[in-house]
Amino acid sequence: MTIAAEPTTVATRAPVLREHRIPADGLYEGPRELRRVPEGWEERPYERFEVVPQGRLIGAEIRGLDLSGPLDPAVREELNRALLEWKVLFFRGQHLSSDAQRAFARNWGELETNPLLTSGDSPDVVRFDRTAVPTFENVWHTDVTFRERPALGAVLQLREVPPVGGDTMWADMAAAYDNLAPEVKDRIDGARAVHDFLPGFARFMDAARLAEFQERFPPVEHPVVRRHPETGRRMLFVNTSFTTRIVGIGREESDRLLRLLFQQAHVPEFQVRFRWQAGDIAFWDNRATQHYAVNDYAPHRRVAERVAIAGDRPF
Repeated sequence: MTIAAEPTTVATRAPVLREHRIPADGLYEGPRELRRVPEGWEERPYERFEVVPQGRLIGAEIRGLDLSGPLDPAVREELNRALLEWKVLFFRGQHLSSDAQRAFARNWGELETNPLLTSGDSPDVVRFDRTAVPTFENVWHTDVTFRERPALGAVLQLREVPPVGGDTMWADMAAAYDNLAPEVKDRIDGARAVHDFLPGFARFMDAARLAEFQERFPPVEHPVVRRHPETGRRMLFVNTSFTTRIVGIGREESDRLLRLLFQQAHVPEFQVRFRWQAGDIAFWDNRATQHYAVNDYAPHRRVAERVAIAGDRPF
């Protein structure tokens, strides 16, 4: 007679893991909320031109329009809806004169001047010629947030394009806000930050010129999270070039929080990248985006002209 052996129970131990943790702040892998328009927004077909998306969230090419003449009010209204929905619009091969470029931008309001930059044919046309002026835009930023009323938007045209490189990128700052951790949103909702022209421009000016412009452009405060005046959507409104500190907290905590917020523009899911050809136009909503001019084309020349539209006070 054979007697079955009793089953043997072997004790097992959990594997020993090295100490590890997820950092308290930073960027993470995983799903992101990619919402292009506000909740409840009614999307309708475009009837007067073709809209060709260039990304999931941001950026669309507009086909079938000539921007060299006056805009029909119905076309202007539909273009504005496209701007609100896509945040940056691209128009290929327009080759506008400076006057035509300015006239197109005036459909959205008065034009602003920027004495910190070199002018083109008129004071409200900024000319970027990388063979002549030692400035750079290869950092994520929103234009002129050091003003009490930062620009509503901008119309940029490339006059001369390098044989390779010189792209521009835009990031959707509503998506950047949507994807913040709840505890970060709790910290910044209602907070205000100081914006100053010095971080973006000080290295390009001598002391006398800096002193002059400090008088003309004192620091201003804006909400860290602003609401879009037309869509009501909440958007992150700090940027590396001009935001210097968050009001009411210590410098170390402010610097750490700003570093976290600045990083959000770097998420590829929130971005679109545009490869220029001479005569192309980009028209972006400066309230809702940051942008980055890729500086990878030296020693070739890149010449662009920008017209900015005066904006409102962020709230």
